[in-house]
Amino acid sequence: MKAPSSHPSQTLDSGRSSLVLRLRSGRLSLRLDGRTLILTLVLLGLIASLAALSLLSGKYPIAPSQVLWALAGRGEDMVRMIVVEWRLPRVALAILLGAALGTSGAIFQSLTRNPLGSPDIIGFSAGSYTGALLVILMASGGYYETALGALVGGIVTAAAVYLLAWRQGVQGFRLIIVGIGVAAMLSAFNAWMIREADLQVAMAAAIWGAGSLNGLGTEQLRPVALALCLLLPLTLLLSRPMRQLELGEEIACASGVNAGRTRLLLMVLGVALTALVTATAGPISFIALCAPQIARRLTRSAGVALLFSGLTGGLLLLAADWAAQHALGQQLPVGVMTVSIGGFYFLFLLIREGRK
Repeated sequence: MKAPSSHPSQTLDSGRSSLVLRLRSGRLSLRLDGRTLILTLVLLGLIASLAALSLLSGKYPIAPSQVLWALAGRGEDMVRMIVVEWRLPRVALAILLGAALGTSGAIFQSLTRNPLGSPDIIGFSAGSYTGALLVILMASGGYYETALGALVGGIVTAAAVYLLAWRQGVQGFRLIIVGIGVAAMLSAFNAWMIREADLQVAMAAAIWGAGSLNGLGTEQLRPVALALCLLLPLTLLLSRPMRQLELGEEIACASGVNAGRTRLLLMVLGVALTALVTATAGPISFIALCAPQIARRLTRSAGVALLFSGLTGGLLLLAADWAAQHALGQQLPVGVMTVSIGGFYFLFLLIREGRK
């Protein structure tokens, strides 16, 4: 009788091709879905193409050869300043901030098991705006003071929503309902503060509240890149426990996942990603809502993929920023374009649901 093999040759056929990478004599393995891998490469190509278009576009047109020379540190001083100091940091910030929003949206939509469970729907963006408004209107704070106020406001709001939704645990539907209520109250409070402020200060606060990448450069890119180098890897490490939580808390606990601790860590990381974006560029709406659902439909996966959602968010924000600068003949805050994206997304959902 032949002894059973410790490495079975038969695997479960899910109907989708996949690539399996085995490292260290099989002790470490990584399974990559074939469709997701191809789409990831396509998405990276689209991001690279749109980034190149953004470097070429502007009131001062630059040829592709000039862009390459500028990136290599050569060429005319004026061209190097425009490409390297002005356009390149803005492109990088659009990709990084969009990736942060897409990842944050994927976290909350996974935890709440609801496509409406994004940070801007459940109040975190409104809380960040409240914190920034308090600094702008009452302390006449500069950029860094406003960013700190937005960061504190988002964290305090997230803690308040979590505590109000706590009933021997946090359920996704309760978190969304409480978040919508808190967001509505904060939005009303924000509108009242702007109305009571001086005209010049109120206009500055309203412009910041639209969400914009205008005026951002290397000075803002460095801290954002450093923060995301810490936050994104930590988030990806929790990707597998997050997918197990989607199966239910009992199944997750049976597979060795500490459900309460994992959920809390994911929420902290999601809030930190959203607060970082709001502190840097203001409340940019709807990227966190749309990106995970677009990613899920493209990959045809049962759950929300963190990595692909982040790449989708980066592409959406980069495209929105390019359109805000060039599509309408005048430069607009990127938040105006993302709201338009969100409107088209909701229209698509209404049409899709109406056909069922």
